[in-house]
Amino acid sequence: MNSYFYLFSHPLPPERLSWIEECLKFFFVQLAPETLMHQKTPGSTVFSFFLTGDALYSLEDPETLQIWNIILSFSPVRIVCDRKELDLRGVGIGPLRMRFPEQVIDTNSCGTDSKPSFWKDLATAARQTKPPLPGTIGWLQTDSPYMNRSAENGISFLSSGLDELLSAELYAYLDGVHVSHHGQQPTDSVNIGEGLVALSDRATSRKLGFSAIGCSRSAAARGYSTWDDGQGQVISTCTVRAFRIRELSQIIERFLMPHIILSSDSGAFPLEKTGAGHTYDRAEKASKAPPVTILITKSPYTTGTAAGAISFAVACAHAGILTRVVFIEDGIYALTGNHRIQKSSSAFTIQEVINAVAGSENLHFFAFTPSLQKRGIAKERSLNAVLDIGYPGLGKIFFYPPGNVQADHQRVLVF
Repeated sequence: MNSYFYLFSHPLPPERLSWIEECLKFFFVQLAPETLMHQKTPGSTVFSFFLTGDALYSLEDPETLQIWNIILSFSPVRIVCDRKELDLRGVGIGPLRMRFPEQVIDTNSCGTDSKPSFWKDLATAARQTKPPLPGTIGWLQTDSPYMNRSAENGISFLSSGLDELLSAELYAYLDGVHVSHHGQQPTDSVNIGEGLVALSDRATSRKLGFSAIGCSRSAAARGYSTWDDGQGQVISTCTVRAFRIRELSQIIERFLMPHIILSSDSGAFPLEKTGAGHTYDRAEKASKAPPVTILITKSPYTTGTAAGAISFAVACAHAGILTRVVFIEDGIYALTGNHRIQKSSSAFTIQEVINAVAGSENLHFFAFTPSLQKRGIAKERSLNAVLDIGYPGLGKIFFYPPGNVQADHQRVLVF
């Protein structure tokens, strides 16, 4: 695997594109300067940005377009656009296409229905083996359906995977468990519950694997009742038949496997052994599981996203997965000031949670200092376990292989 790829479906603000730009500069200057001077050859490194949804607006907004022009000045970079979503939003990318005709792709391959499919292109990129060898792809769903397009996107991605003869897996966490509720009857969009059942049936007919698992803690908080049938099976009458509610640890077990797992904003980066012997960070114990890098981009408390991301990170680390958590963009507010809560409350501040789990094996916290500087704030002094990093440090997390890990790629998940 020598292709780095990202999927973005939410808005891409200038701040995010700026740190992406700086990390790419770090990669090309420090690790692959030869790619800046030579034509691409078969097997050469490629950075692919798959853009759908609101991320496409960044291609015509003057502020973000300026950054894209810099990013595309690196010849190994390409953008793959969701043609259907471009048309839906009326986004025009003609000037960008004219300047970078070989790097900006606004057409998609045809799926099994002979219609262009962005998700087929993404599923093909996620395939780790050559057809007809078997493989697997996964999708982490954290948003509720209908109010968010990510659930429909996940169904499309996994469906395209089945078309590519890949087994498909869906992992529902936080509000993502709502994809499973029985009796869904949307009037103006794809029925996600029926979509899960259809995926299960198609996988069975093609003799491929399919599983859809929801986090039991997330489900219980949202009113999904379960009981044990006495034979070790957890049953719920709230969900469609293709879905199972299980402990978070059973979802994390799938993250021990080597297949590509994406979410609405995510990436898969190869861990190539560099000739110069570069390495950064290390697992406490030898591991073959792909490392997980979690970027917390949202402020704490307004939603449960930041706290949920930390819980997910702790579960990954507990399973033996090297897990790096980077507080970046608005996620940096979790680290600033002294967070306090009323003594009568049974809840914990996010800083108390960080300090409680800090030092856990395979769990490392980082504060992205450019995000602090942009907001004119400073990290709380008591958070000694959260290490400061700048652009070079973030680049090393993304592109340097960690020590004591034998995996061919790492997973990057944006929360």
